[in-house]
Amino acid sequence: MKIVIEGAGEVGSHLAKMLRAEANEVTVIDDESERIDALSSTTDVETVLGNPSSIQVLRDAGVGKADLFIAVYPYATQEVNIVGALLAKQLGAAKVIARINDEDYLNAENRLLFKELGIELMFYPEKSAADEIVAFLKHNSTAETMDFARGRLQIAVFKLTEDSPILDLKLLEFIKDTTAEELKQFRVIAISRDEKTIIPKLDTKFLYGDMVFTICTREGVDPLYRHFGKTNISIDSAFILGGSPIGEMLAKSLARSGLKVKLVESDKGRCIELSEKLPDSIRIVNGDGRNSDFLFDEGIQDYDAFIALTGNDESNVLSCVVAKKFGVARTIAEVENIEYIHIAEEMGVDNVINKKLITAGRIFKFTLSGKARFVRYMTGTNAEVIEYTAAPGAAITAGPIKDIDFPRNAIIGGVIRGSEAFIAVGDTVIQPYDRVAIFALPETIREIDRFFK
Repeated sequence: MKIVIEGAGEVGSHLAKMLRAEANEVTVIDDESERIDALSSTTDVETVLGNPSSIQVLRDAGVGKADLFIAVYPYATQEVNIVGALLAKQLGAAKVIARINDEDYLNAENRLLFKELGIELMFYPEKSAADEIVAFLKHNSTAETMDFARGRLQIAVFKLTEDSPILDLKLLEFIKDTTAEELKQFRVIAISRDEKTIIPKLDTKFLYGDMVFTICTREGVDPLYRHFGKTNISIDSAFILGGSPIGEMLAKSLARSGLKVKLVESDKGRCIELSEKLPDSIRIVNGDGRNSDFLFDEGIQDYDAFIALTGNDESNVLSCVVAKKFGVARTIAEVENIEYIHIAEEMGVDNVINKKLITAGRIFKFTLSGKARFVRYMTGTNAEVIEYTAAPGAAITAGPIKDIDFPRNAIIGGVIRGSEAFIAVGDTVIQPYDRVAIFALPETIREIDRFFK
C-alpha cells in the first residue's frame, strides 16, 4: 500500500515507522528540515521537504497514486490538515484522514459533512485520550480495558501483585479452579512479561509482575474479578494535574458525571482561560504539581483518583508515585514516550495513556481489509486487538476454529452474534456477519486479514 503522511511530528513519525514496518510504501511531507532529518535517520521512508498545503509538494509526494493520505501536521491549526486532506482527495488519493483539534467537528452532522467532501476519518487524539481515561475510571481494577458492542464483550488487563490469588499457578490449574459455567464467560488470552507477549499454553505459569490479558462476557466480569482478587473502587472524586486539552475535556466529562473535580495548572493565563470555559463546579488551582507539599496542601489525599496530564512524562509518572504514597486509590499518567510505559507500570502507575498508540490503532484499520471494524494497540504489549466482521464465504467460516489452521500467535477471544456474546473455544464455528474479537501479535496481522476477506 502507498501511504503519504503530512507532518513529521511525534504522531506522524510514529505512524511512519509503524506503517513502514508493515511493508507499506511510505512518504512523509513536512516543511521543517529538522523533523525530516530526525525521521530519515531512524526510518526507511521517502521524505519531501516543503509546504504541506502546496499542490506541487503534494504532487511531488505522489499523493495522486496514494492508497491512503494521513494529515497529522504538528503544532498547527486544524485547517492545515483539513486543507491538505481535501487537496489530496481531489488529486486522487483513495482514502484520506485528518487530525483535528476541535471537538465540535466530531458531532454527527459535521462528520457527515466532511465525509461527503471526501474525508473518511477525522480524529482528535486528545478527545480519544480523555474518553479512555473515563473508561479506565469505570473499570478501575484493571490496568487497561476495552469494550466490544457496548460492553457485551470486554477485554481486561490485570497486573499480578504479591497478593494475587493466581500467582504461581499454571494456566491448567487456573482452569481447573474455574467452574464450567465460568469457562463460558471468560478466558485468559495473553501474558505480557519482561516486555514480551506470550500466548499462554496449559503449562504456562503466572508470575509476579505479569500483565494478564483476559476477555469476558458481561456476565463474566464479577467472577473474573474474583479470581484475580480485584474489586472495583467507587470513584467519586478526581484530582487532575495539567490543564492540557485532555485535562480540560476530562474535567468537563467527569464533572458532567457528578464527580468532584479539582484541576491544577502551572500557567496562570491557562487557569484563567479554563475558569471561563469549564463549569463552576470544577475547582481550578494555579500551582506547581511537581511539589509534593503543594499537592498535600491541596488535599490530594482526599481524592479517589489522580490523573497526571502535564505533557512531561517524567513529571506525570513521579507525581503518580507521590499520589500513591498519599493514599490515592487510582493513578493515571499520560506517557508519550513509548519506551517509558513499562517503567511507569513498574513504578506502580495503575493506568498509562498514550495518544500515539490510540491514533495508530484507528489509522491502522485503514490498511487492512474492509472487514476490520477497528484496531486497538494495548499499552504494555506489542500485540493488537482487532474486531472483524466475518464475510460470507470467508476462510474463517470454513469450520471449527481448531480445524482452520488459524495463526499460532493469535487468539480468537470472543464472538458477537446478533444480540448474543460468547467466548470462543476450539469447537466454535464462526458464521457470516459474526463480529469477532482477536488478540494478535504483529507478525500475524496480514495472515489474519486474509481469513476474513
